[in-house]
Amino acid sequence: MQLTCHHLPQNDGHCGWYETLPTPPPPVSLKGEVKADWVVLGAGLAGLAAARRLAELQPNAAIALVEARRVGFGAAGRNSGFMIDLPHDLTSHDYTGDRTGDRQKIRLNRGAIDYMREVVRRHGIDCDWQEQGKLHGAVEDHGQRALETFARGLSALGEPYRVLDAREMQAVTGTDFYRTGLHAPGAVLVHPAALVRGLGATLPENVCLYEDTPVRDIEVGKLHTLITDQGRLKAPRLVLANNAYAAQFGQLGLKGRILPVYTYGSLTRPLDPQQLAALGGEESWGLTPADPMGTTVRRMRDGRICIRNSFTYNPRVSTSAGRLERVRIAHQRSFDQRFPMLPGVELEYTWGGALCVSRNGGTPFGELAPGVFSAVCQNGLGLTRGTISGKLIAEYALGVESELLDIMLKQPKPVANPPEPFLGLGVRSTLAWKEWQAGREL
Repeated sequence: MQLTCHHLPQNDGHCGWYETLPTPPPPVSLKGEVKADWVVLGAGLAGLAAARRLAELQPNAAIALVEARRVGFGAAGRNSGFMIDLPHDLTSHDYTGDRTGDRQKIRLNRGAIDYMREVVRRHGIDCDWQEQGKLHGAVEDHGQRALETFARGLSALGEPYRVLDAREMQAVTGTDFYRTGLHAPGAVLVHPAALVRGLGATLPENVCLYEDTPVRDIEVGKLHTLITDQGRLKAPRLVLANNAYAAQFGQLGLKGRILPVYTYGSLTRPLDPQQLAALGGEESWGLTPADPMGTTVRRMRDGRICIRNSFTYNPRVSTSAGRLERVRIAHQRSFDQRFPMLPGVELEYTWGGALCVSRNGGTPFGELAPGVFSAVCQNGLGLTRGTISGKLIAEYALGVESELLDIMLKQPKPVANPPEPFLGLGVRSTLAWKEWQAGREL
């Protein structure tokens, strides 16, 4: 079986998370013919967790981890930095679903946070790890209703939360933009690119990380062969952790079932002392919108503010300069509406990044072909679901049983979607309608 990688990670704008970090050491790229016991494709959260867990379970095995660009440069380093423990269904109006499924998702998400916390502490990874929970903020009537429904769902699950009125929201955020809010204590906030880069720098000794090594073709067989620009990598077992880029592998049953949806972020320059005084509020917080299509906001301890909103369906897993400019304008408008006390503060960086979602929230976790394992499609929860998917796919491949693995194996598989062009028309019209409905929440 021949898999061709038509779409590879691109430089979709200037990611502030990555570009404000120090320059990394020179990469090691794959050259010549290399053999390994395992090869993991993609060094995002899932790939890093899979490679690490394989190395922990098989310390004498040779594990190759292959990344098309630099670790932290891709989607894993471009998100808003929320490790969310609670249900977070982007296709719903209030993030929650059925109670049994929600409890299973909470177990998986908290398993990911526990595993990541131990790795970060053991290796001293400097990623601004903050166990301060997350805010939900509502602006319009429908946002308040969604927040009330979310609160009822959390009560039914026995999960703690605190409702905040407009005055309490302003005391935290500095802005009177939000009419009401909710604080959930279990989320962890991180600097995403710093976390991912730190994970890549602290891999076990039996993991060989190859960066700037785009894979052009994969020959699937008894010995899988990954063909790159300067060499070949052969291994009997392959873990796919390339998330949205796996959507092109129709031979493995993924095409038309998992969808690359782009979302976009912007980051301001650091606020000066006068602007920080004018803003007020707490020095660090993270807010997700009551409406899943609304605007996510983070204030960082270094004085920067991050804005994230806008979704587009990009089957080629890339975006354009024109789209990025339109998004930057939309982000500036969202920033100005929330922070009128900060006139003239412009966005220094704007970028895009790919989510991988399925229409029913399912995941193609498991063995797709002999010796080919999948840890792709995190449905908008890359930090937690990527981490736990990578960890558990390693355990699944090696026959290590656990309650979390049982939960993962019970997750639904992605359903088939209509063919193009009907799929694209449907996804784009749905996204446009939901963004219009979001109103001032966006």
